[in-house]
Amino acid sequence: MQTFINVAAAALFAAALIHTFATKYFEGLARRGAAHAGLWHLLAEVEVVFGFWAAVLMLTLFAFTGRDGAVSYLESRDFTQPMFVFAVMVIACTRPVLQAAMACVRAVARTLPLRANVAHYFLLLALVPLLGSIVTGPAAMTLAAFALRDRFFTFEASERLKYATLGTLFVNVSIGGVLTTFASPPVLMVAGTWGWDTGFMLANFGWKAALAVGVNALGATLLFRKELARLPGEEAQGEAEPVPAALVLANLLFLLLVVVFAPFPAVFLGLFLLFLGVAHAYERHVGQLILRDGLLVACFLAGLVVLGGLQEWWLRPVLLGMTSDAVYFGATALTAVTDNAALTYLGSLIHGLDADFKYSLVAGAVTGGGLTIVANAPNPAGIAILRSSFKEGAVSPLYLLAAALLPTLVALAAFRLL
Repeated sequence: MQTFINVAAAALFAAALIHTFATKYFEGLARRGAAHAGLWHLLAEVEVVFGFWAAVLMLTLFAFTGRDGAVSYLESRDFTQPMFVFAVMVIACTRPVLQAAMACVRAVARTLPLRANVAHYFLLLALVPLLGSIVTGPAAMTLAAFALRDRFFTFEASERLKYATLGTLFVNVSIGGVLTTFASPPVLMVAGTWGWDTGFMLANFGWKAALAVGVNALGATLLFRKELARLPGEEAQGEAEPVPAALVLANLLFLLLVVVFAPFPAVFLGLFLLFLGVAHAYERHVGQLILRDGLLVACFLAGLVVLGGLQEWWLRPVLLGMTSDAVYFGATALTAVTDNAALTYLGSLIHGLDADFKYSLVAGAVTGGGLTIVANAPNPAGIAILRSSFKEGAVSPLYLLAAALLPTLVALAAFRLL
């Protein structure tokens, strides 16, 4: 029976991956007003895909193992990460936090000998992803995505610019969180077990990641500098009413406390409920909360947790069958089809790994984190915020993969050759 369940789970996982590449087809059916257009529109939501197939898996478990077996498996899963991403995404997308982040970007941009648009674009792809090592990847992705959407992803911007920016952002956020042990899920999964601390991360991963992030951001900026200069600046789009400093500090404090207590859902969800009260009381300054987008992203990640929990039977032998050299490239490739934190978690369960194998596994996992939407936990948040700016309101997985290839190769060279 367990063999059947494992095979069924792998098949459903593969179906979910194929589904992510077919969302444009379902969106087309919905737009044509076909029968059950509402269902086709639901299935066209990328964030719904893994939640939908996770529900199919649970129905399968219920049919073959009964209620107790299905519920027992569900209770064995850890949903801390989806809940955390939901909370941090909603808080990070408030006007006070965005205003503070953009004030920092503007301050640094004024010191650069570049046009305002070009300087802001470079910093959003370089500085903000590196801040992910402090505020976590989901928060960095959310801040960068909102700023890029409001300033650069306008109707005047080309699809080429948008996809190149998205691919670079995904890769940079994935590798930009490895300067510390608590901000990047793939690192967090192994740091305690393997005895890694922030000093170790900076010496072995951090400086290489920072260099790769800078090269990727600079490359994208130079490639599109002429188009960026033609886009309307922030002044042309208008400036929102300033948020009171006390409210900015309060929102930043909520964000900081949620990040600090990320391993403890009972604590950070309590803080999140308090934040909702403050946001309601000062709705004029906080702005509209992105609860719907946050819940969709949480649904995506929760589905990945449910489906991914039964993939160990084939992932473990694949990893164990590799040398430390091969595991780097293998982990990079596998990350494109499964969450990179799941890969490193499986690695942490294997005893007797040498230092080179451990380094290669984590480096490969973060290197491939920008190739697809499923590769890294913050990616669905970026898609949820930016997809409306793309043609037909959808992001092509194939174009995203193509756009992320060159930044991924830069990261690969940094972690493997330096």
